[in-house]
Amino acid sequence: MKFSSRPHDSAAGAPAAHRQRRRLLITGGAGFIGGNFVHYWARTRATDFVVVLDALTYAGNRATIASLIEAGAVTFVHGDICDATLVSTLMAEHDIDTVVHFAAESHVDRSIADPGAFVKTNVIGTHTLLDAARRAWCVDGQWKGGVRFHHVSTDEVYGTLTPTDPAFSETTAYAPSSPYAASKAGSDHLVRAYVHTYGMPATISNCSNNYGPYHFPEKLIPLLIVNALHGKALPVYGDGQQVRDWLFVEDHCVAIAKILEADVAGETFNVGGRAEHVNIDIVQHVCTLLDAEFAADASLAARFPDCPAARGTPCAALITHVQDRPGHDRRYAIDPTKIASRLGFEPAESLMTGLRRTVEWYLANEAWWRGVMDGSYRAWMDANYAERGHNVTKGAAAAL
Repeated sequence: MKFSSRPHDSAAGAPAAHRQRRRLLITGGAGFIGGNFVHYWARTRATDFVVVLDALTYAGNRATIASLIEAGAVTFVHGDICDATLVSTLMAEHDIDTVVHFAAESHVDRSIADPGAFVKTNVIGTHTLLDAARRAWCVDGQWKGGVRFHHVSTDEVYGTLTPTDPAFSETTAYAPSSPYAASKAGSDHLVRAYVHTYGMPATISNCSNNYGPYHFPEKLIPLLIVNALHGKALPVYGDGQQVRDWLFVEDHCVAIAKILEADVAGETFNVGGRAEHVNIDIVQHVCTLLDAEFAADASLAARFPDCPAARGTPCAALITHVQDRPGHDRRYAIDPTKIASRLGFEPAESLMTGLRRTVEWYLANEAWWRGVMDGSYRAWMDANYAERGHNVTKGAAAAL
């Protein structure tokens, strides 16, 4: 897999020589954010021991971290976070002192279709991990030193904002709107309960919309890129005026590292990209970047002849408005003041530099995204968008 330049590697990615050498269990480490975190951690903290636990469901892909597995940089375990025996065994056999919990069902549309799967993974799975960590780390009421459970969550637990509401802070009341957001809110509450009841050294981060390499192509930005390359419709929910804050995934990894290595057990941090934009603008930006890539590199037209840009036509010609999703939150916005002031975190990527890196990565790593777009992916996409009056993969089977 190819990466472009990494601005964090020489700064925030360089921990002090005397830092604790950790033994980490990273759940969901073959998924999007988790996989990026595994790459980031292995690159910047190579002396740590890392176990990745992933069930390899539709959004998990062993190929995302295959190079690290083959190099012996991480130990991979194919398994379910709801398997209490497996989790407890991994904690004991590998003497785990740090759990970084990414594993989650995370697509809102899928949660509307099958909410039970989200409750199982996001709530019961989180409880299974918390209980295993407590039993491993707390002996006779005394917690081992240097242990940490970090839970990765979402800004969607806070609900929706009006255009004039202040951005979400760590004290904003929870008001989840979707089954996905409700299941993540439940997992957040469990982590806090373990902190309050048992004294568990745990932290939570609530992030805004992530984007970047290894993103499963059912989410907005990778879907736009892949569909445009194949001349397929670029679906935009409703009027496209929904507002989101966008966070480049490697910036998120740096933020989590800062939380893990700070004396902040028991606290929550909101992590945002300082990039609040309406969705239709994101779509337009991705189209513009693709147009520019095709104009600069003639070989792309041969690789992706169905892309409008291969014929000199703007990719924006593919934009198609579809019926909005039920209960679609209108605006999310993150106030990152706490993590900026307490831990010195600021995103390195602007929206445009992050989007450019993302587009470049997908063009350079065609084999990866082709590999994840199997028949089950296309069936899901067809079913989801058919309900909204459009089939976004029709005719794509031969190309994909």
